Amino acid sequence: MRPRIRYETPPWAIAYSGRGDDSPKGLRISELAEAAGVSVGTVKHYLREGLLPEPVKTGRTMAYYPPEFVDRIRLIKRLQEGRFMPLKAIRAVLDEGEDRAEAMLELEDQILDRALAGERSRTSAAKVRKRYGVPRDVLDRLEEIGVLSPNSRGYIPSDVTIIEAISHFRAGGYDEQIGFTVYDTLRYKKALEELVREEVDVVMERLAGEVPPERVVEMLETGARPLKDLIGALHTKLMVAELERRRG
Repeated sequence: MRPRIRYETPPWAIAYSGRGDDSPKGLRISELAEAAGVSVGTVKHYLREGLLPEPVKTGRTMAYYPPEFVDRIRLIKRLQEGRFMPLKAIRAVLDEGEDRAEAMLELEDQILDRALAGERSRTSAAKVRKRYGVPRDVLDRLEEIGVLSPNSRGYIPSDVTIIEAISHFRAGGYDEQIGFTVYDTLRYKKALEELVREEVDVVMERLAGEVPPERVVEMLETGARPLKDLIGALHTKLMVAELERRRG
């Protein structure tokens, strides 16, 4: 069983019996659930998972919860539903402090908003096929495996850049006739997914709450080009090392 988080007894928690004038200025579990917009079952589940400190019990079946639990529950729901974080990960974040969790959410939102701002334009599928000469069936397969994500209006800028790169690969001889297919792009997608996950973790751990979100966004934008150069140079270096290893 997971250990419960415990708060020191708050000022409002006074011993009493009954529901008189000297009752604690807290919330019953039903009142807490209603104020936070969740079910009583959800509150109980969070308590069992150690996401909420134990309430102040005033009787065998009566307990009161501080009003600040409302904001904590809302934060948990944001992390759970908006970030798809498992409860174990949420608890780890909350153990560092609610302010820390709020800072992470704010930073993620600003980074995402800035990234999405550069992806709002669309280029039609017909224009893409005409400009880059990539067959429709190739584009369809790239969409099926999640490399491209077009909609009825066409492709976002990052999709277009990927299509342009694939067009250059094909022009250089990397085509189906010698065994190269769209599925070869999956190895890069899978490798980069793990890399990006680690990058986001590093940014959040080191910068959230320490550096203003606007400054973090500027740092990421400024570092985009050097990062591409770094990845390209490391790729070349590692390929040479692998070929030398095989020859040796």
